[in-house]
Amino acid sequence: MSDDQHAPHATDTSPRPHAGELATGQLIELTVDNVAHGGICVARHDGRAVFVPDTAPGERILARVTEVKKRFARAETLRVIETHEERRDHIWPEAAIDRDPADRAGGAEFGHLTLSYQRELKRRVLADSFARFAKLDIADDLTAVEACPGDDDLGGTRWRTRVTLHVDEHGNVGPYAARSRRVIPVASLPLAVPDIEELAPLDGVAPGESGCYELVQPSELDARIRFVPATRRGANPVRSERVIIETVNDRSFHLAEDGFWQVHRQAATTLFNAVQDAARDHFDPEAQHLDLYGGVGLLAAALGELGGKRSRVESVEAVESATEHAQENLAEWVGARAITARVDHYLNRLLNDRGARALRCGTVVLDPPRAGAGLEVIESLDALDPRQLIYVACDPVALARDTAYLAERGWKLTSLRAFDLFPSTHHVETLARFDR
Repeated sequence: MSDDQHAPHATDTSPRPHAGELATGQLIELTVDNVAHGGICVARHDGRAVFVPDTAPGERILARVTEVKKRFARAETLRVIETHEERRDHIWPEAAIDRDPADRAGGAEFGHLTLSYQRELKRRVLADSFARFAKLDIADDLTAVEACPGDDDLGGTRWRTRVTLHVDEHGNVGPYAARSRRVIPVASLPLAVPDIEELAPLDGVAPGESGCYELVQPSELDARIRFVPATRRGANPVRSERVIIETVNDRSFHLAEDGFWQVHRQAATTLFNAVQDAARDHFDPEAQHLDLYGGVGLLAAALGELGGKRSRVESVEAVESATEHAQENLAEWVGARAITARVDHYLNRLLNDRGARALRCGTVVLDPPRAGAGLEVIESLDALDPRQLIYVACDPVALARDTAYLAERGWKLTSLRAFDLFPSTHHVETLARFDR
């Protein structure tokens, strides 16, 4: 796209803002100040915060305003005038800045930056989240976001073992555009493992029913694909009956083909080992332990290995099919159980049944969804008073808020590690340990 296409023309009839104001469609030059949560950066225009994607702190950009609120605005980056030294060619051509913003594929919002700088930005977001929401300065303690082995050699590509491609009524197949529900046809899937890219119908399909293709590459099976019509993806989606096997440190886990599992090819092993490292020094093999939001028992098994064959660990998960697999995956431990329940309901029952005493020397691992555990769950965990909490988080703001709730109740953050399990995206996985 040429620069002339971005310049205002004499026939432009968009609203003319007063000095210091902004209007939708207005073209402005901005100097980017810093990274913000969610894969975007923040700049200032006459004191107002303007959130912009596809850029980096320190860059001078030309942007088009897309939304104006009382205290902030949003804009789309059209051109980089002054480039950051860590900018590189985007790893996904269909998401590159030389495409119109409406035609940029979503899902690789840091793909235009070097991996080392991506991790530095993720570290900044974590530190800022803790400063804002937990009133804690972790900058000196969290010096780096850890990479998975081999990721640097691959340049932040070829790590996704699960991919969803959307299909519109015209037969276009691809990801959604960034911040949109518009399907963007693509010629490649650089974040996906090679077998998924080879299997994906990137050339499109016959026009007809919209929906999505779900692709998965299990540890011990060939890549698989299934089509889910849009009409079957609502509150009661059609579930796959096929079972796959994933391997972590030579341990096998059975799960449904469409069940939850970590996306990065090494993420499950990384978190399994990290939980053990965090829990080991204060782990009581004789105590009762919990794995909350336990899925198919991955982190419950990590605790089980620490305690030996007679470990007592309960995995709690709201999805019944996942619980059934968890019971199978934890069968080697005599005292292991998998329970189908919402975590908040389970903890309330445990408190009412006076089960708190059993956890006094135990370890609780929790891996909540993106919204975090929340105040009610934190209050229940505080009342149960386990020896230690190991919190696995996929959202830094949610973790910081829950850290504040714990701190108000006397819990201390004793260790913190961050892992780059989503290279070329803004996402970061964090493991925090708390005790009294």
